[in-house]
Amino acid sequence: MITLHNLSKKVGSRTLFDNVTLTFNKGARYGLTGPNGCGKSTLLKIIMGFTSPESGSVSLPEKVGFLRQNIEDYQDYSVLDAVIAGNTKLFSAFKEREELYEQEMTDATGMRLAELEEIVAEEDGYTAESDAEMLLEGMGVDAELFQKPLREIPLDKQFRALLCQALYGNPDALILDEPTNHLDLTSIGWLEQFLINYKGALIVVSHDRHFLNAVTTQIADIDYETLIIYPGNYDDMLTAKTSVRERAENENKAKEKKAAQLREFVAKFGAGSRASQVQSRIREIQRLEPKELKKSNIQRPYIRFQDPEKASGQIVYAIKGLQKTYDEHLVIDGFSLDIERGDKIGVIGSNGAGKTTLLKLLQGALDPTAGSIGLGHGVETGYFPQNHHEIVDKSHKVSIFDWLKERTNGVYDQDIRGVLGKMLFSGDDAFKSVPNLSGGEMARLILADLMLKKPNVLILDEPNNHLDLESVSALAAGVDTYPGTAIIAAHDRDLLDQFATKILSFEPEGLVFFDGTLQQYFASKC
Repeated sequence: MITLHNLSKKVGSRTLFDNVTLTFNKGARYGLTGPNGCGKSTLLKIIMGFTSPESGSVSLPEKVGFLRQNIEDYQDYSVLDAVIAGNTKLFSAFKEREELYEQEMTDATGMRLAELEEIVAEEDGYTAESDAEMLLEGMGVDAELFQKPLREIPLDKQFRALLCQALYGNPDALILDEPTNHLDLTSIGWLEQFLINYKGALIVVSHDRHFLNAVTTQIADIDYETLIIYPGNYDDMLTAKTSVRERAENENKAKEKKAAQLREFVAKFGAGSRASQVQSRIREIQRLEPKELKKSNIQRPYIRFQDPEKASGQIVYAIKGLQKTYDEHLVIDGFSLDIERGDKIGVIGSNGAGKTTLLKLLQGALDPTAGSIGLGHGVETGYFPQNHHEIVDKSHKVSIFDWLKERTNGVYDQDIRGVLGKMLFSGDDAFKSVPNLSGGEMARLILADLMLKKPNVLILDEPNNHLDLESVSALAAGVDTYPGTAIIAAHDRDLLDQFATKILSFEPEGLVFFDGTLQQYFASKC
């Protein structure tokens, strides 16, 4: 188990959490939640000893699996070795054993080798490679990559190898920060089942609501300058948290109403003969003084894509025999489809399968190798790239207000301020410098741009990346009510479930169109 003792942390003048004492128990699976910037990653770094708290301490079990982001430290490791390195004691024993075998054999060397063999046996080292292979296969890493240096495999597979590193070696506790990043839906499903069967203490941060609901048994929510444990999954926490807050607010309103009535009595009879009754009511007013409620750090943007200024034709895209290759690698082969006005299409498939390529072809940012994409009458697209820097140049030192004004002709200043407010850039935040934006802020800025432009077709490539759970929910609601055509690539099932009525799936046999929801698509595969 993991225990926090009187833990406190500030960033500048802002308190993230203060004097927190609690235990993450073995056998329980905790989702660590709160909006971007609330301190989730900071808390995980404190637990692992990478960052110091203002005060307090952390107690950890002997083995802790942690999802690392320092890929560069493992670039020269084989994929298998990068995974096995998750068990530091075993990996060190393997390395020392290998070095000793290259030396002249002496009595001391032989004795040390015997000690190392005991460590290998205790740490299940004789099945190390097969255990690592099983994890990698579950994560969708092909067997032919196992012996390659990490630097030579695709970047998303490198992240998967580090996730396997965290899971390797039966750790007593697991700490995972956004483990579903770089995973396709199949790998996410495998990870869910692995974690559900895991017997240690799990702490996981994720912006994937479906994943949290499937995996977690408790939620540790950072809010009100503390850490509050709620039983159940993420949806259960939202219900409980909202109820507690509403009850406290209603109690304060009732107290204020009663106090107001008593004040009227005091004002009316304060100078009369009913002094004892007046004093009694003054004491009651003091007792009824409402408790000051700490402000919640939850903020939810309001995302609504307005009616387009003009509608597109009935056929938005007429795709005929579409083909795209990269250096003889065939990504899309002979695909044809008519996309109609009002279609809400979710694009799914493994990383590297071609989702981004398809969206760039539709956007006109890429040319097909063969075939054609006919653009319908009056089509005006709004594009959200997976790589934000394709739209937002961080070297362009302007405020976000000026950036939006530059990109939208004839827009009024109050309209820009209104949209920025809806996207949580209120007050002086509207004049934040573009180069200083976080990933989540940049995503909200691009969405603000789309809200101002009023396109009749939305093409969004993994828009949920960098957004917190509240923002992803707001985005899903915005797309669901959008009257135009939406084509969105995502791995977030909650987002896909809420808006998509048709599915484009990259499968081993090619690009497949399914007329139905994501749940219906999965049901058809059974």
